[in-house]
Amino acid sequence: MSIIYGGRIRLRAVEREDVKKFFEWVNDPEVTFGLSLYLPMSMTDEEKWFERASSREPNEKPLAIEVHAGDSWRLIGNCAFFNLDTLAHSAEFGIMIGDKSAWNHGLGTETVELLLRHGFETLNLNRVFLKVYADNPRAKRAYEKAGFVHEGVQREAIFKRGKFIDVHIMSILRGEWEARKTENP
Repeated sequence: MSIIYGGRIRLRAVEREDVKKFFEWVNDPEVTFGLSLYLPMSMTDEEKWFERASSREPNEKPLAIEVHAGDSWRLIGNCAFFNLDTLAHSAEFGIMIGDKSAWNHGLGTETVELLLRHGFETLNLNRVFLKVYADNPRAKRAYEKAGFVHEGVQREAIFKRGKFIDVHIMSILRGEWEARKTENP
């Protein structure tokens, strides 16, 4: 796959050099607040993640998120489709914006929209879904801005930071995405 360009960001293949930044981010409690991670990760753990990710099917390999910075690009996170179901043409979506200086600038929403375009136009998906913690309103807003709708709740499905948290399931269908594209060309 070639690089996928958006307005301010691009998505590219994850490289071994990215692991150092990922290691830093997955050990930051603010970054992992909305992620399923709950234990510190070692550099060895992160390198093993990279090896496993590198051996996934091409459509499920994580993509590095970079933002345009002057004449170059700066790594701010990663995203991926996983649990691809080729019969149902569906996939689960995940994202991590690890660089906190990139938060609250619409880059998460732009990333979601760019990956959705890739999923619907290139991978021929019909449904993209995700899980988001009830206590992560910033992420929920970004997903709603990108067109995701609330499907349901897994009540008290995760235990994190001393309490049980509801997990919301959200999705977007190809027809909904196409309608949004027509409304906002």
